[in-house]
Amino acid sequence: MYPAHSKYLNIKARIISNRKLNGNYGHLEFESGWIAKQAVAGQFVNIKVANAPELLLRRPISIHGIKASKVKIIYEIIGRGTQILAARKPGEFLDMIGPLGNGFDYSRPLAKSTQAKNILVAGGIGVAPLVFLADKLMKLKTRKPKPETIVLMGAKTKEQILCRQEFTSLGCTVKLATDDGSLGFKGRVTDLLDLLLEQPEPVRLFACGPHPMLKTIAQIAHKNKIPAQLSLEEHMACGIGACLGCVVATKTGYKSVCQDGPVFSSEELIW
Repeated sequence: MYPAHSKYLNIKARIISNRKLNGNYGHLEFESGWIAKQAVAGQFVNIKVANAPELLLRRPISIHGIKASKVKIIYEIIGRGTQILAARKPGEFLDMIGPLGNGFDYSRPLAKSTQAKNILVAGGIGVAPLVFLADKLMKLKTRKPKPETIVLMGAKTKEQILCRQEFTSLGCTVKLATDDGSLGFKGRVTDLLDLLLEQPEPVRLFACGPHPMLKTIAQIAHKNKIPAQLSLEEHMACGIGACLGCVVATKTGYKSVCQDGPVFSSEELIW
């Protein structure tokens, strides 16, 4: 994984825009030259949504994209904290710490094959950091033809599919899976991944989503002898590894998702 930066800042970032997306999701853009310059795909910011005592803990939210000094995030509106975040207005300032955590490592080139592929697998809100990653992959200076980047997106229904147009605009091939069959493949996104890997070819996997999905992807990667990097979704408190509230078991001991992750090698984790 890309190492966490030794420096992060507690900053006040000005909100540029904050709007509702489909489903129960919001899209917020803020200005921070520091985070825009330092962040790598897979890292996150820890946002203080209010000064109320019952909302003391910050909300960790993945970085969705960067353009110049502007930083984008996508968040799910699921409680009072994110409801308050959804009500914040352009021109207001957010108190946040970032960038935090370890990001995806895409520096090593794929095998020299015309069939080589990057496969990104997203479940629900896990799509957010993968747009940032896809942007970096598509801009890599690499051999020609450039390896194909395929994005597999899964959700319960078509209303919960996010960022499809962003991926296609970057030049990615997008394949969809919904539990109810309302859009794309009917079934789990991991079943779609299994079908895609039936033909042997050089592949590397990147994924972000709920724990059961990531566990299945780790099993698929092991079965197919494919390297996989997984971004874990865990409840975090401090965001800097001090409280030990988000530890997970690995083959080299317990590690904090916020500091040692959120991106881990699939072979490193103990499920």
